[in-house]
Amino acid sequence: MKESLQELAQQLSGEFYFDTHAKHQMQLRAYATDASVYQEMPLAVAIPTNERDLQILIAFAQKHQITLIPRAAGTSLAGQVVGAGIVVDISKHFTQMIEVNVEEKWCRVQPGVIRDDLNSYLKGFGLMYGPETSTANRAMIGGMVGNNSCGLHSIVWGSARDHLIEAKVLLSDGSTAVFKERDWSEVDSMQGLEGKIYQDLFSLLNNNERQQLIRKQFPAKEVVRRNTGYALDALLDMQPFSANGAPFNLCKLLAGSEGTLGFITELKLNLLPLPPKEIGVLIIHCSTLVESLYANIEVLKQGPMASELVDKMIMDFTIGHPEYQKNRFFIEGDPAALLMVEFMEESRVALDEKLNSTIAALQQNKLGYAYPVLYNADTKFAWDVRKAGLGLLRNLKGDAQPVNLIEDCAVSTNDLPHYIEELQVLLAKHGVKASYYAHAGAGELHVEPIINLKSEEGVKQFRTILEETAALVKKYNGSLSGEHGDGRLRGEFIPAMVGDEVYGLFKQVKNIFDPGGIFNKGKITDTPPMDAHFRMQVNRAATPTKTIFDFSEDDGILRLAEKCSGSGDCRKSEISGGLMCPSFMATRSEKNTTRARANILRQFLSNPHDLQPYNHEEIKEAMDLCLSCKGCKIECPSSVDITKMKAEFLQHYYDANGTPFRSKLVGNFAAQMKLAAVFRPIYNFIFGTPALRKIANRLVGFHPDRTMPLLGNVQLHAWHEKRKVKQDRKVYFFCDEFTNFLDSSIGQKAILLLEKLGYEVAIPEHLESGRSYLSKGLLRKAAAIANQNIQYLSPLVSKEVPIVGIEPSALLTLRDEYKDLASPENKSAAIHLAKHTFTIEEFFAKEIAAGNIKAEAFTEMPKQIALHGHCYQKVLSSQNHSVAMLSLPKNYSVDIIPSGCCGMAGSFGYEKEHYAISQKVGELVLFPAVRKMAGEKVIAAAGTSCRHQIKDGTDVVALHPVEVLYEALVL
Repeated sequence: MKESLQELAQQLSGEFYFDTHAKHQMQLRAYATDASVYQEMPLAVAIPTNERDLQILIAFAQKHQITLIPRAAGTSLAGQVVGAGIVVDISKHFTQMIEVNVEEKWCRVQPGVIRDDLNSYLKGFGLMYGPETSTANRAMIGGMVGNNSCGLHSIVWGSARDHLIEAKVLLSDGSTAVFKERDWSEVDSMQGLEGKIYQDLFSLLNNNERQQLIRKQFPAKEVVRRNTGYALDALLDMQPFSANGAPFNLCKLLAGSEGTLGFITELKLNLLPLPPKEIGVLIIHCSTLVESLYANIEVLKQGPMASELVDKMIMDFTIGHPEYQKNRFFIEGDPAALLMVEFMEESRVALDEKLNSTIAALQQNKLGYAYPVLYNADTKFAWDVRKAGLGLLRNLKGDAQPVNLIEDCAVSTNDLPHYIEELQVLLAKHGVKASYYAHAGAGELHVEPIINLKSEEGVKQFRTILEETAALVKKYNGSLSGEHGDGRLRGEFIPAMVGDEVYGLFKQVKNIFDPGGIFNKGKITDTPPMDAHFRMQVNRAATPTKTIFDFSEDDGILRLAEKCSGSGDCRKSEISGGLMCPSFMATRSEKNTTRARANILRQFLSNPHDLQPYNHEEIKEAMDLCLSCKGCKIECPSSVDITKMKAEFLQHYYDANGTPFRSKLVGNFAAQMKLAAVFRPIYNFIFGTPALRKIANRLVGFHPDRTMPLLGNVQLHAWHEKRKVKQDRKVYFFCDEFTNFLDSSIGQKAILLLEKLGYEVAIPEHLESGRSYLSKGLLRKAAAIANQNIQYLSPLVSKEVPIVGIEPSALLTLRDEYKDLASPENKSAAIHLAKHTFTIEEFFAKEIAAGNIKAEAFTEMPKQIALHGHCYQKVLSSQNHSVAMLSLPKNYSVDIIPSGCCGMAGSFGYEKEHYAISQKVGELVLFPAVRKMAGEKVIAAAGTSCRHQIKDGTDVVALHPVEVLYEALVL
């Protein structure tokens, strides 16, 4: 087979991974999971660039009887894209928005187009694609059609099936078919496999007894979410089987078929007008879960756009979360459940009428105890909490975790309270707790039982609970799958839901389209056992690994890696915005996602037979393009902190293989700069002369085109020692290694600015920050520095006299990593130091709010400023502090550039093998924005690396916020 795969690789124009080389093995491991509980190593991974590649893959699959597993964003919850075949990833190259017809309200796209990116593009035409999922900022249209995705507005905007007009599909013989509305007269004359499919389907369905059987066995019509098996009921609703039905269209069957019938290459989608601009979300606080479901029945009478549930378990996980804590301001008291009900109207008056009438109806029926309303932009806070449900649940401590099992069952909304009451009894019988959230308005709650799949008892519970729930759903004539699909999770129970005869029809449908089983075999029909190929292994205790970082808050480094649910929040594009994950945004490669890195690390750390679980090239390859931006620390709902795990991994990898020269060089930055300062003129001459700089760069492994920062005219520490300025108020200044040697002029302005505003500035004794050691994974040296600095600084700082700094990457190390590097005896001191450590922007914002710094000290001349925030500010602080600081002068206005990471990331952007990616990250948002604004606005950036990246990438000099404010002084 290896020789055949090698031949296949040579025929393809796209990427193909299959052998045992570390880079290839890393790719296979990255695709071994999705967002489900399953894991199975694929035979190979193909990333095709065009339809010809797909046809070659289909021919190969037919010849060798291998299945092709189509994969888009890989956020499927039922294991749809996990298997032992060839995973075919269309997310990287099949991303074109081909055509928009505004008059007829449709568009034509390739399957790898992201739903939210599509709507961002369509907004300019006054149109939108309605179906959505909680993963809409990374979910792709092909995957949405494959699963017949619905989303929170499905009660008005419908499902993917409702909006699929045409589909261009490659069939199992490699031929191309276009599924669209067809008259049966033209079908009769069709040739080839496409014609045979129509003819065989007609023979299958043109039978009264079968039609009656299908209609009887399928979910009740009141159940709007119905994704169990193949949509034969939808075919019967069309001509010629229903005289008054719509023209026959195989798209109805294709949607929800999970890639088992053909390979989609192009889609024509129905579009909707943009919704009304006035939006209000009524948040009904209920004392019990069932009460919220009766409230749901009541609010549906009012015609809402959405009605979504969030239970107490999810709400509790937002408490203290670095991102979602601030989103829970609307929660009053301690509700057992929130029902989030959205209305949209053309005017605020009409919107308030609808909201008030809904509240009145609820109060009349004694449903709910509080009814806060969020309007327009503020509604995002509620929806962010709701959409983060699955990821937030992964923060649960211990091996018992929420599992996707019965999360997709749908019944009629009138039956929902009774169904949930019985389900609660069922789960209680097994001693299992669960979380309940999502689509109450559509009769589908995502119920996540808490089960330990590492135990034999948990595995038994997993099967038994699905068996018993399936019987309960059948009792209410519901659907076992509402929108997440059957996959390999629920396929085994389809016969129990529709009967053996209808299940036999499903198998015939599969055979009509795909007799060789080359398309996603083992999904929907003929699935493997639902309790086979779990991610977690039963009774398999991993080898304990001693770490330098303290991972106790996460129950260890392995548990932190296991927290990755596979939800794929790290796969959003720069169009959706945010910080995580810059290397994925630049490359669109799965291997560069936070998810892939966490899963690959987990796979090795969970092997009890591996005595050196960190010593693997595959992990090194996976971590290579991680910029350590920390975005995953807040933007991943599960807070899977890859930056921390990467640094830990590197230290252990170096222990086994030696530390590279360049890593030592970068780590020892402060010592290098101290030496260079002795020969400052020579250093600046070499690195200020392009030809000499390029030679020097090559010698140490830096890219020749990357400029190097030059040494300041004076070291800040030496300059400050000569100053004796006494003031009533005092502040300590952290003289980090970057400010001391490279940005000393900015440090001088920061100190002068503080002094002129009435602060005595003291630089206490301390070492460098340790940031450069952390960036290269030299944790033991970083820990030694951290513990020494904790002892130096913690006794000094207080609420009255904090410590501030101007370089975010260095200063925020005191707040973040020091707590996890502190020795046990220094732990409480580290927490104290973190509490009283502030960026200069935070300090100014706090003092402005307290009235200690006033606008009168600054010019009234107008100035426009465009601000790029450092990654660590976005994660560990807030850009709002920078805005408050820079907006202090009366006529200064500040716009935040919607950029993620700048791409420099310490030494990353200097390194020869990373330079191109670094520049590509910069070009995503930051560079174009700077070029556009530079002539009109001052560009501000706090990070020394950020300013350097902006200069190299755009030839624009960015200023530190301190410099901007210092120039504005009139004192």
